[in-house]
Amino acid sequence: MLDALSLLTEVADELVVRSVRDTHDAWADRFGGYPGRRITSAVYGGASLGLRAASAGLGRAGGLGPRLDAGARGRFVRSAVNGLIGDRLAVERPDLAITMAVRADGRDVPLDPDGLAAAFPGATGRVVVFLHGLCENESYWERWRERTGTTYAEMLAGEGWTPVLLRANTGLGLRENGAALSALMQRLVEAWPVEVERVALVGHSMGGLILRAAGAVASDVEAPWTDRVSDVVTLGTPHLGAPIARGIGHGSRGLSRLPETAAFGRILDWRSVGVHDLVAGLAEDVPPLPHARYRLVAATLTTQERHPVGHVVGDLLVRPPSAYGRDRHGQELFPDATVLHLGRTDHFGLLNHPDVHEALRGWLA
Repeated sequence: MLDALSLLTEVADELVVRSVRDTHDAWADRFGGYPGRRITSAVYGGASLGLRAASAGLGRAGGLGPRLDAGARGRFVRSAVNGLIGDRLAVERPDLAITMAVRADGRDVPLDPDGLAAAFPGATGRVVVFLHGLCENESYWERWRERTGTTYAEMLAGEGWTPVLLRANTGLGLRENGAALSALMQRLVEAWPVEVERVALVGHSMGGLILRAAGAVASDVEAPWTDRVSDVVTLGTPHLGAPIARGIGHGSRGLSRLPETAAFGRILDWRSVGVHDLVAGLAEDVPPLPHARYRLVAATLTTQERHPVGHVVGDLLVRPPSAYGRDRHGQELFPDATVLHLGRTDHFGLLNHPDVHEALRGWLA
């Protein structure tokens, strides 16, 4: 866990020591300064220097220690941190940054014939790919398993599909992740143990946006893997943006206008490109695959979708119009899509929901 401690000390310096220092100085300047400023500046500087030295030392030691992926808790922490600052990790701490990969038994699967054959000994020609949302990992597809007694992946495996679970650095931009996913899918199709006849893509939240971005990248370079895609299913995906991400952006800009609150604005703004991309989602410049059927699932906390509360808060993170790709002017990103509303459900209740189980069985028959 030395890598995690290294990261925490860096965060403490960036967001705690520097924020307290800047706020302290701004309020003091507002009222004409204060005596002993040199002394307090030295204290803040010393604390910052100490934390940075500790971070660097732990980082060097952590590179030789056990990786966070060795246990479920470590994988949870790593995925969450990658979602928040994964773009920075990719540059500054590549050993902590997640690389998009096929996952099995908590490990990356080599994308070659031998690696895929070992990981999927019963591979079929129908492949269903699952991609998680922001700050999540492949284990999130196990959530609420006790409610249904199975998972989407297990259920579809019984229907003749081979489920493939992915993990991504959700702190990276949508288009960067889309390019990585398109390349991965092409390698997967080429090295799959049997001929791939049909591909279905299932994304939760941000995962649905990355799937769309991958399709757009593949179309630009004419990657043949998209020819096999028959269905794209998105669960609570903010196709037109998420209010919570937009609110964070407005909050950071507002706080940054005054010196006394600028540090707190920086805390809100200390977020990844991936989170920034959730503000707007992906509009009509990323069209759907022309030959694929789109299935769009939205949830509301209220039973009825049109209930005033449900319409405003949606599933707490995404509102139904965004999940359906319908803007307030009546334009639709997916005019021929099948839509499904789930009432009395939140954003994470979309994972292994009984109604989605039934719908997936019909959609992918």
